[in-house]
Order: sequence, then structure tokens, then C-alpha cells
Amino acid sequence: MNDEKATAWTVDTNKDGIAWLTLDKPGASANSLSRSVMEELDAHLTVLAQHPPKALIVTSGKHGGFVAGADIKEFVGIRSPADAYQLIRAGQQVIDRLAALPCTTIAAINGFALGGGLELALACRHRVLADQPGAVVGFPEVQLGVHPGLGGTVRAVQLIGPLAAMDLMLTGRTLRPQKALALGLVDQLVAPDRLRDAARQLALHPVTPKSAPFSKRLMNLGFIRSVLAGRMRSEVAKRVRPAHYPAPYALIELWQKYGGQGAAAMDAEAHSMSELLCTTTSRNLVRVFFLQERLKSGGNASDSKVQHVHVIGAGVMGGDIASWCATRGLTVTLQDREMQYIAPALDRARSFFEKRYPDATQQREAMQRLTADVDGAGVPKADVVIEAIFENLDAKRELYARVEPKMKPDAVLATNTSSIVLEQLSEQLADPTRLIGLHYFNPVSRMPLVEVIRSERSDPKMLQKGSAFARQIDKLAIVCRSSPGFLVNRVLMPYLGEAVRALEEGIPLAVIDRAAENFGMPMGPIELADVVGLDVVMSVGKIFFQMENATVPAPLLKLIEAKKFGKKTGAGFYEWRDGKAVKPPVGSNIPADLEDRLLLPLVNEAVAVLREQVVADADLVDAGVIFGAGFAPFRGGPIQYARTRGVDVVVARLKDLASIYGSRFAPDTGWQLLA
Repeated sequence: MNDEKATAWTVDTNKDGIAWLTLDKPGASANSLSRSVMEELDAHLTVLAQHPPKALIVTSGKHGGFVAGADIKEFVGIRSPADAYQLIRAGQQVIDRLAALPCTTIAAINGFALGGGLELALACRHRVLADQPGAVVGFPEVQLGVHPGLGGTVRAVQLIGPLAAMDLMLTGRTLRPQKALALGLVDQLVAPDRLRDAARQLALHPVTPKSAPFSKRLMNLGFIRSVLAGRMRSEVAKRVRPAHYPAPYALIELWQKYGGQGAAAMDAEAHSMSELLCTTTSRNLVRVFFLQERLKSGGNASDSKVQHVHVIGAGVMGGDIASWCATRGLTVTLQDREMQYIAPALDRARSFFEKRYPDATQQREAMQRLTADVDGAGVPKADVVIEAIFENLDAKRELYARVEPKMKPDAVLATNTSSIVLEQLSEQLADPTRLIGLHYFNPVSRMPLVEVIRSERSDPKMLQKGSAFARQIDKLAIVCRSSPGFLVNRVLMPYLGEAVRALEEGIPLAVIDRAAENFGMPMGPIELADVVGLDVVMSVGKIFFQMENATVPAPLLKLIEAKKFGKKTGAGFYEWRDGKAVKPPVGSNIPADLEDRLLLPLVNEAVAVLREQVVADADLVDAGVIFGAGFAPFRGGPIQYARTRGVDVVVARLKDLASIYGSRFAPDTGWQLLA
């Protein structure tokens, strides 16, 4: 028995006959259910079944969290559905032993209980949850291309009814304590310092375990299930396709066939889960999970936390960067030439805070952290100064000349430029080593990535501060070498450019977008251009259009001249109403080669970025394009997609397209690195 097996779980029985079963996985910041943790739990449960205590309370030795779920590292080692089935079925049987104990069982949940952690809690007769910041429960497995596999598809349905349970599992959303209580997932909410006492009182004075009321159980009747399952499929189909994301469809099939009842449902859950774990979708989504974890860990080290951020430029990007920083608890001063330019940003921030915080006090506190600063009084106090003005080299240099002398010696000077290389921007600085890029993506509140841009002169300490700041405000940071378009915009431009060319050929807007959506992109390139802003597309695209010795495409130029910049102005390629693009219906007549025409230039440019070492390695290319451009996550990123499809196949296809449409499809020399 290794160290983890010997020390992950402890059992302490006190004088009133209550046994406390505590999980504190050694060497880990959060508990997860690895194979060895489950084996040790099984050994404890075997003893407890032979000598039952008056009650058993399952809890966590970690501060602020119960169990985060399965140990996802073990997913990587699974080679076949048969191997997966053995692992999952064994885990189910352990959880079943907990559910079968002949005594009162209580899960004392001190924070999050996710995936397998929630399944562990559901196997107890009662659940008490600490009502505290960070406390959430849910089944996020669908985000990894699978569904619950330790009995969750059965016990959740029995506890809260099929509609609520299926919605929770199909969406992967998490619930805060009050919602979890209202739904019936937990029995009590208590203050964190009362959790142990509340669990003990419930153990001493047990009540009848809850289950779904009769009205909800009726939904499990066979003929009703068939109707409801059809509706569920229709709703899921609005978001994802079965070929891309099979897990939600498999989950609906399970419930329709078994109704969340009986041993057959448990065994079917294990078989379904084992098949899903071995799909390309799940393997790629697990890979994306680890890419995200890598980015999270990359910005952790910093000598001090940022307290004050000064943003210069109150346009859409600058204003939204400022409001986002305010939601993360930072003091933010927002500067522009006159108050009339700052006022709209403050109005947007107020609306954002009202949507984000249901509590009026939290809304007010966030608004108090964000103040207008026309005179730039916040510059000398700021730990980070972010320039987010329009894309003009001379204007940015002139601004730096005024700002730099006022800054603290150790403060970071950052630009949100999307296209200008930092070597040019820093030429006239007294200390060019302090300038870095912090390139955000629109909309700031939804896009998780920040590109941290380094020039040849950037001080590594400033880069580390920039990465740490990105993590402090809950963004993912990728360090990129300063070069035209950096990473994300660079790979997007050939994709967007080809979409505009297709438009010039007479292919309808919505057809172009549908071709990309068929590939798995969350939105098509035309809609994306509108969301990014056609003015931004133009400023970045000029570099690439010039490189190709071509004029700016007429459809784009016409819209720019009419000041129709896309979503932010209410019109661009599309008309925008209530935040959504107005699109005509699309038939089935999509040109056969359109998907490759759109996506392979993006993939080809990703290879060029890797060859030029704009980022450190292929995994970071994939991560950046997924989290910064929304590249279909189930494909694993552009480089991973090429490897899956076959490097030789992709190169041959690029050559075919080049022979038809021109040299812009010529394979980059970097493909040799992947061969």
C-alpha cells in the first residue's frame, strides 16, 4: 500500500458513536477520486459495513472544498472501452457500498462538490453544505466529453426529478448554495463554522431522507420519457451536434431507456461512460483541460498583488477591461480626453455589474472601485497602467511620453494594441524594458485569454508581473513574441480574409458562417468579424493584406467607410438586434470545399506561428487559438486537428486548394516540423 493509500482517508469514531470519514488527499491542493483513493475508501467501507457506527459523516480535510471530481490524469491512461468499464464499474460498486450502509450517512460539504464529488455526496442519505464564497455543486463532466459515471445519472434523477437532474448534467452548469438547496440537492445550508456541528446534530437526530416528489417522479413514466427526451434532444441540438459532442445525446438515451432506475441503469451508465471516454472528442477535451491548467499555473508567481489599475482609453475595450478589473476587487481609474468619452463606459460598467451581482450592495461596491479620471491622477498610484487607445503608433508614443515620467518605478506599462509591434512602440521610452503587451479579446467578460506580449527589450520581471496580473483577474495568460498580429489575430486573419473573398464570389454571408459552424466553430467568420469589430479587423488586416500585395476587400472597405463596425455599432456585415446577428435561413447548398477553404488557412498560419516561435510550443498555439479565438475545443486546437486528420493529408489538401484558388493556400515550410 503506497503513501496515498495509507493516508488519503481517516476514520475517527467519537464517544457518541458517530464515525467521521475524512478525505485529505496527500500532496494535492484539492481532493479528487483517483483509483487508489477509491480502493482505500472501499477498504474503509468494508469495515464500516461489518461494524456499523450510529452514523457516518463524510467530509473533507481540505480547506474550502469537498471533492473536485475524478482524477482526470487517469483518463489519459485509458486505452480501450473495456479498460474504462472496469475502472468505472469498480468505482460505482464502491459508491454503492456507501449508499448501502445500514446507518445514517451524511455528507458535510465544505465548499465545492463537483462531478464524482457530488456523486459521492449523493450516495449519502443527507447533505449539509457550507454557505460560503466558492461553494458550488454540479456535474461538469459534459465539458470533458462524458457524463456522470459513479451513479450520478441514477441518483440525481431519483433525488430531484428527471427534468432538473438532466438539465444539470446536460449543461454542466454549477449551482451556488441557495440554488442547490431550492433544487433539493442539499438538505441544509449552514455557516462554515457550523458545518461540523450541523452534521453531528443531523446524525444524532436523523430525519427521513428526501427524494423527488410524486409529481416529478411521474416524468419517469415510459411514454412521458419518450416525449421529454425528444424535447431535450431538440434543445441540445441548438447548441451542439452529436458528431461533435456525443455525450449529451448519450445521456438522454440513457435516461429515455432506463429512467434513472435500477441496476441495469447503473451498468448502462458505466458502459456509456466507458465508450465516451475513448472518443476523439473526450480525449481532445481532456487535453484542453490540461492546457487550461498549464496556463493557470504559468502566471502564479509574483512578489506582490496588483491593487490599483489605471486604464487609458474608455472605448469598448478599455472600458470593459476597467470594469472587469473592478469585478475582481481592484481599484481602477479610467482616463480619457474628456468626461463625455468616459461616461458611456461607466454606464456599460453599471449595467454589467447589475447583471453580474444580484445584490445591490455588491453592485454599489464594484461601482465605487471604478472611477473616472480625466486628469490621470491615478497614474502615480497604479501598479499597472494599461493603454487602450486607438491603433496609431504616433498617438501611443505621445501618450507614453506623458505617462511614463509619472509612473511608479516598478509599475507595469502595458499596451492593449492588437497589431503594432512593441519594438516600435517602445523606441522613445526612457526605459523601454518596462513596456509589455496585455492584449485582451472582445468581449472581455467572456473571452478568457490575455496575450502577454514580449519585445526584444521587455524585462522578464515585467512579463512575469503581467502574467501574474492576468491570473489575478482570472484570465489565462500566454506569453507571445512581439510580431504582427501576435498569435490569435494572426491565425484569424487568413480565416477572416478567405471568408470575405467567398463573399466577393457571391456566396451568402450565412452560408459562409454555416460552413464554419459545421466544422464546429461556435460562430462563423463573418459573425466573428462583426463581434471583434470591423475597425479592429481592418487595422490588424492591413498588415496581412499588404504582405499579400492585395487591396482591402471591397465589402469590408465599404462598411468601414460607412462606419458600420459590427455589433458595437448595431450594423456591420449583419444587422444586430438585441445583441444577436439577424441571419436569413440557410439551405443545404453549401459549396463542398468551403469548409476547407475557411479553416485550412487558419491551420496553415498556426503552423507558421509555431515555426517562427511566436509562442514556445505547439500546445500553446492550440491553447491560444481555442481560448482566444474560440476554435472548436473538441478538435483540440489547429495543430492537434492537423495531426488527427493527418499532416500529409492536410498538406496535400492545401496544395489542391492552391492549384485552384492561388498561392495563399501554399503550405508553410513549418509543416516539415510536424511531419
